Amino acid sequence: MKIHEFQAKQVLAKYGVPTPRGQVATSPDEVKAIAQEFGKLVVVKAQVHVGGRGKAGGVKLAKSPDEAYEVGKQILGMDLKGLTVKKVLVEEGINIAQEYYLGMIFDRDARKIVVMVSREGGMDIEEVAETNPQAIAKAWVDPALGLTDYQIRQLIFGAKLDRQHVKEITRFLKALYQAFLSSDASLAEINPLVITKEGTVIAADCKMDIDDNALFRQPELAAWQESEADNPIEDEARRRGLTYVHLDGDIGIIGNGAGLVMTTLDAVGREGGKAADFLDIGGGARAAVVKNALEVVMMEKPKGVLINIFGGITRCDEVAKGVLEATGQMELAIPIVVRLSGTAEEEGRKLLEGSKLIPAASMQEAAKKVVELSYAR
Repeated sequence: MKIHEFQAKQVLAKYGVPTPRGQVATSPDEVKAIAQEFGKLVVVKAQVHVGGRGKAGGVKLAKSPDEAYEVGKQILGMDLKGLTVKKVLVEEGINIAQEYYLGMIFDRDARKIVVMVSREGGMDIEEVAETNPQAIAKAWVDPALGLTDYQIRQLIFGAKLDRQHVKEITRFLKALYQAFLSSDASLAEINPLVITKEGTVIAADCKMDIDDNALFRQPELAAWQESEADNPIEDEARRRGLTYVHLDGDIGIIGNGAGLVMTTLDAVGREGGKAADFLDIGGGARAAVVKNALEVVMMEKPKGVLINIFGGITRCDEVAKGVLEATGQMELAIPIVVRLSGTAEEEGRKLLEGSKLIPAASMQEAAKKVVELSYAR
């Protein structure tokens, strides 16, 4: 789950991470009032769940309250990469001496949090990684030990940061690590991490993602979830309790088990097709779940659908019932290929006999059929 910059900074402040003074505004008048209260140069930042806000015109400086009002008028209501700006963060200006990059993300292969530090602050870290990878220092944190002082020193020295700020950056990193753990974050990115002319270390910008699977124990953060950040079909799938990810293709995919769905995506790709989604109905899926899944996939307006079920806990006859119930209410203008294997597969296949659904004996056969039939239309 993505959260806005102002929300991320609330999380950071809770754990002692220094951030600029700022307030949220939803109208140009509010922007002006905040600028008057601060009495100095301010920066007005669009609060939407997209990257590259500055390059897209969503971040602007204002030297006076009147200028802040005009900037607020420009940013509020603007379309920023498909999202409408409904609120802005107004922050006091800071005297920047140096800009660094600092990020934390969970490395699933290593099963550890990896901390990344670079002196190339203010730039896209992906660009830095591609053009100048040696500029990024990394450290993998042992969960039993936590982020240690020696690792922080290695990061600072490895990234060639100004050594006179070692103590301040060490305190900052420790506080950020605690915020990351305590909020069940999957990403925390400070870009830029600013060293001010007064010698303080401050998070000038912050991006945080929270692990969806941990929201049950983060009720305060869960309340911040906004549907506008997501694909509307993903939003609907979430409401229906489905594990669904929108992709850029045109063949709908439904399977049971993440590994099987991923393999099905690959099988379709090998046959020359492109998947429109990743949808895992999980183990033991009843007919109602399958019906929900098919209805959601059809919202993508695919050229064809492949349903690939391996019955272990899941009963193939239950899957067949769900598919028949869903398709019985639809005008089937696209091919729907069904592969059933495992528990009650014979019963499931019998239920599908006489329907407009297209059977397949194997995943490879199913992938070939759905690609051929989808693109032949």
